[in-house]
Amino acid sequence: MPTSAAVLKLQAGAPFPVLPVLSEQGERVDIGQAMAPASWRILVVYRGRHCPLCTRYLNQLEAFVGRLQAIATDLVAVSADSLEQLQEHRQRLQLTFPLFHGLSDRHMVELGLYISNPRSEKETDHRFAEPGLFVINEQRRIQVVDLSNNPFVRPDPETLVSGLEWIRNPENHYPIRGTWWPEAAQ
Repeated sequence: MPTSAAVLKLQAGAPFPVLPVLSEQGERVDIGQAMAPASWRILVVYRGRHCPLCTRYLNQLEAFVGRLQAIATDLVAVSADSLEQLQEHRQRLQLTFPLFHGLSDRHMVELGLYISNPRSEKETDHRFAEPGLFVINEQRRIQVVDLSNNPFVRPDPETLVSGLEWIRNPENHYPIRGTWWPEAAQ
């Protein structure tokens, strides 16, 4: 267990890094780039096919795709699974939004995600990220970030989407929250 190594987390308002992952068709895709006509993106990092809570959460998010499209926000999800694992998992999902695979250890560290080793080979055959969620705005900055170190804590989809509808309303002039850091006070 690390004791003295500093672990960096992406800060709210920071630029979202360029992270190439793989689509289900094998294409290399920059996961942080919204697809037109959307200008914002919700990126859900999920543990993988082995996680029944991830399956349930992804299926719950599907119900909000229309509301997200109405506010020019797309939704995608990514894991460290292989293509074969993603394809097997896809059979238990009822999703219209894209899934990506191949999130590397380096990517997980760069995103500041909590990373776990499998408890056994029956769980999975690789390290995996614990849940994370990033909302990336049109300037490719992190508007909202949520990280968890276990599968039991995730943003409620209704609360998340209602909040984004409010933030995206130009009459509200809502800034990126949580941008003050101690280094800024010096």
